[in-house]
Amino acid sequence: MKSTGVVRQLDNLGRVVLPIELRRTMDISVKDPLEVYVDGDSIILRKVRSGCIFCGSEADLITYRDKAVCRACQTAIRGL
Repeated sequence: MKSTGVVRQLDNLGRVVLPIELRRTMDISVKDPLEVYVDGDSIILRKVRSGCIFCGSEADLITYRDKAVCRACQTAIRGL
């Protein structure tokens, strides 16, 4: 994990503001969903990206039972 040197305090509602430079670098825009993970004593924020559950591709996705699957993987599964 790489330190950015940025220190922020929680406000009285428990919020933290991410610096604009960090949001630009990580391609995080207003209203983008962020997933929260806990790893030991660390809190990790990760931008939610909609990708194929098999290969991670973000192109040509379809949704099946609330899961994203790309057409290439769908075709490969049909061929099994």
